[in-house]
Amino acid sequence: MRLLSSKFFLAANILCSSILIAQPAAQADPSKYPEFAQQTLPPDITPAFIGVDELVEVVKAGAKPLIIDVRTLAEFNEAHILGAVSAPLAEFKEFIKSIPRDRPVVIY
Repeated sequence: MRLLSSKFFLAANILCSSILIAQPAAQADPSKYPEFAQQTLPPDITPAFIGVDELVEVVKAGAKPLIIDVRTLAEFNEAHILGAVSAPLAEFKEFIKSIPRDRPVVIY
């Protein structure tokens, strides 16, 4: 029985992995957020883009970045990165005042 459940778990894991790999990467649709699509960053902020794998390595190395999810609260409640805080774009202007300047910040 134990061997059968192990084989089932392995098969289910491979199936789920192949489904996830087959899905195209999600792309942001700026037309959904026209009020934010053309904004620029303040001159004292230099953006750096990192991928999920790099973020995982940064956290494993001991860094504790502030991870901010700017999707809607409904999207955040559906799924989010463990430890992330919700700051929907529509309310982000107020939230930005509370962002610490002494640690890395990841916004998604």
